Amino acid sequence: MNLTVHDAARMLNVSERAIYRWIREKSIPVHRVNDHYRFHRAELLEWATSRGIRVSSEELYRTPANGTSMPRLSEALEAGGVHYGLVASDRESLLRAVVDVMPIDEEDRDLVYDFLLAREALGSTGVGDGIAIPHVRNPVVLHVSRPSITLAFLEHPVDFKSVDSRPVHTVFSLVSGTIRSHLYLLSRLSAALHDSKFKESVLNRAPREQIFEEARRIEGALSLHPSPPEGSSET
Repeated sequence: MNLTVHDAARMLNVSERAIYRWIREKSIPVHRVNDHYRFHRAELLEWATSRGIRVSSEELYRTPANGTSMPRLSEALEAGGVHYGLVASDRESLLRAVVDVMPIDEEDRDLVYDFLLAREALGSTGVGDGIAIPHVRNPVVLHVSRPSITLAFLEHPVDFKSVDSRPVHTVFSLVSGTIRSHLYLLSRLSAALHDSKFKESVLNRAPREQIFEEARRIEGALSLHPSPPEGSSET
């Protein structure tokens, strides 16, 4: 999905001048296509999350033209489950441990693991504060009954080459049946990680039901208030 500089600025709620500055600084993921700059929505969501940039209200409320309902963050978390005490010693064993608890068919596990490993080779999905969101930039569409976000807590942190160089102890991993729902959930998860109460419950490894309740609270707030907190301004 190719976005222009104008699209990227609207999505990140900043000026086009800020986008061009980030391009010059080589800090934002961008592609050159026929002498034009183009952006991938999943890459921008991932990049914004790692830098504490809030996406625009338009991005959070993107819905299909046919009115098809999008998956709820809380329901996706409940489907994926919260898993405590996963054992890993490095990035590879971390990804394997997470894939092993994801709600996917056994025959798909090796495929998903290989895609996640290849994705990490392009750049870490560690977004800071000990949290990683391993997923692929071009989402793997699997035959799943419903989208899920698996939340896994590690027994011991491992090096994940995160943006802030801190080892990872908490992992969210997304699985979806469509690219649209994948991107929608990624944007909702990004918004949730900007919510202090949700993030606190995650960093404190709260009980499952407390984490689910925080996710339901966020969904309710987003439904009642069509504009999220003010986004980051140009700096």
